[in-house]
Amino acid sequence: MDHELQERAEAWLTQDPDPVTREELQALIDADDSTALEERFSGRLQFGTAGLRGALGAGPQRMNRVIVAQAAAGLADYLLQHDHAPSVVVGYDARHNSERFARDTAEIMAGAGVTAHLLPEHLPTPVLAFAIGHLGCSAGVMVTASHNPPQDNGYKVYLADTSQIVPPADTDISAAIDAVGRVDEMPRSTEYVTLGDDVAAAYVAAAAACAQPGPRDVIAVYSPMHGVGRDTLVEVVAHAGFIPLHVVPEQGDPDPDFPTVAFPNPEEPGAMDLSLKLASNVGADLIVANDPDADRCAVGVRDGEAFRMLSGDQTGALLADVCLRRGLTGTYAASIVSSDLLGRQAAAHGQPWQQTLTGFKWIGKIPDLAFGYEEALGYSVAPHIARDKDGVTAILAVLEMAAALKSEGRTLLDRLDDIYREHGLHTTGQLSVRVEDLSIIATAMQTLRSTPPTTLGGLAVTSVDDLADGYRSLPPTDGIRLGLEGDTRIICRPSGTEPKLKCYIEVVREVDGSIESARESSTETLELIKADLATALGL
Repeated sequence: MDHELQERAEAWLTQDPDPVTREELQALIDADDSTALEERFSGRLQFGTAGLRGALGAGPQRMNRVIVAQAAAGLADYLLQHDHAPSVVVGYDARHNSERFARDTAEIMAGAGVTAHLLPEHLPTPVLAFAIGHLGCSAGVMVTASHNPPQDNGYKVYLADTSQIVPPADTDISAAIDAVGRVDEMPRSTEYVTLGDDVAAAYVAAAAACAQPGPRDVIAVYSPMHGVGRDTLVEVVAHAGFIPLHVVPEQGDPDPDFPTVAFPNPEEPGAMDLSLKLASNVGADLIVANDPDADRCAVGVRDGEAFRMLSGDQTGALLADVCLRRGLTGTYAASIVSSDLLGRQAAAHGQPWQQTLTGFKWIGKIPDLAFGYEEALGYSVAPHIARDKDGVTAILAVLEMAAALKSEGRTLLDRLDDIYREHGLHTTGQLSVRVEDLSIIATAMQTLRSTPPTTLGGLAVTSVDDLADGYRSLPPTDGIRLGLEGDTRIICRPSGTEPKLKCYIEVVREVDGSIESARESSTETLELIKADLATALGL
């Protein structure tokens, strides 16, 4: 083994407070496993606008107590530089090590002189975001890996405006983390405040208050996807006067191993199978689901004897429609990879529309935000509660919509078709490729930049925009936008949280006659575009 590599591994070992990861690292050193050690010590998890996220394990390329301690100390230093009396609230989900990482953070914050509050149990991310404003804190930390696989964990940072960090705060915090010394020499203190149930209760009251008077008769199946959303959502739904949800029993309790799903993400194939089965058994009108930290929301609607899962763009259009018809004024916003339909909806009601880079952190920064969404099942229907996506208030709004339509003998699908007839049928889909070798993504992106296709799905490519150069006043980001005939467009980008290349496709058809005919035509075009795009990218 390389002597310098061994020295770095042994130095890490001596400051690691966790016996599990110490044993893991010692075993690699004893086995002289230079390949594994080089992979773990080739760099470190980078703290960026998504905070930290990665697989649990020993070493700087994994999520562990050393990495978390360094992040906490760096964030504490940043807060002390920017606030004369800084305070932070820390929350956590039910993943492996989440509570331990949260307590480490509270101890290090308190030891550094930052007033620290710790939520009393695992709770949804929206409760943490709400708690920042409710308590008047300078920042918030949520220990969660959202919908990542069970071996992962993460560290999400918010500032006082209750939205996630964006540049330059992320780079400033990262620089402070890089300056941190040994974690076993850091001052720690148990003089932090463990909060009671009142903060979560205040969130429940604020969320339930978002519901408007109206019908409440809707039968809904709900899955928290083995996460932490169940108890909070059930309480919000009860406070708002809806009949109790049918919770999927196999996925009801928090379980960090997510035993019934390959990936704990409602968008993944098979993740909703148990919900679909229960919905058929109980005669449900609706299926709703959260991801494990409950900041996202998935929706399925009865369509005859079967159920149709809505895309994130379809749910976004429905939620925007409700907000606009209520007369909610302000900016309507969506990420650049989300449907352009929101722009047509907002314009029809005389409200401004704004696109942002991918990631809800950008949507949360928009002044006078009325409603925001991203196609990856993230919605903000109550930015006055917190400027982040919130799967609890989103589900409440969906239940309210569905109950009102049911009282008229209609469904969410009927209302969605109304929207399409008024603003055009916007059919969206993805070509998404998960890889083991990240160089495959880099090669595909380079191919798209150097030799973009001239036609896709029988449509001419009319424009090629490199998002790395900036697009429509947006900050530069790694992505390519292809414009095609008839308002059809494609955006290709590497995922910010997973080893995936994602290509977002939108086909637009004006509805002059049968909506079913337009739907069939646009779906066929979308599938042809997917096939041609995969060939063009060499995938």
